[in-house]
Amino acid sequence: AGTHPNRDPMNFADLSPDTLRWIYRMAAVALLMFWMVGAYNRLMRHRNALATAWGQIDELLTRRVAALEPLIAQLHEPMAAEANTLLALQQALERQQLAARAVRAKPSAAAALQAWVVVEGELASPMARLAALVEQHPELAGSEGVKPLRDQLAELAPRLVYARQAFNDAAEAYNVAVEEFPTRLLMPLFGFR
Repeated sequence: AGTHPNRDPMNFADLSPDTLRWIYRMAAVALLMFWMVGAYNRLMRHRNALATAWGQIDELLTRRVAALEPLIAQLHEPMAAEANTLLALQQALERQQLAARAVRAKPSAAAALQAWVVVEGELASPMARLAALVEQHPELAGSEGVKPLRDQLAELAPRLVYARQAFNDAAEAYNVAVEEFPTRLLMPLFGFR
């Protein structure tokens, strides 16, 4: 019921060897293409997760700059004797912003990330020095212009640590995906590093 009375069903035994080889080759090519598309999509998901994780860090870095710059300006006059500390902090902050922009352009670029980590380390010392100096001046630490900025920086610090951990986890997943065999054979074709 449902079959055409004048047509015989397809019998692969009746096909020529050349036709069978062609069918097998096409099936192998189709299977390879489906695997390549799947591998590419998987790597893109990891790369996008990496970019999203960097976006969270970048937003916190922007907020930190928005608190540090006015804090430096507020402290410039009352802490004129510590001008070198303020200058070192300002210069480290500028280097950090440049490094963050480079990572923003390509969050999977290892060299840009390493440069950012280095300047983050350079920024930590003058920030700690400034915090210690402000603590030595309670009237300054509790002032209307300084206290809210210090509170904002104190709030951002643990959030930045958490965001960096999330980024490290995303980077680890991306690196593992890129290095897995046979996916790593596709790296030159897709431009993943």
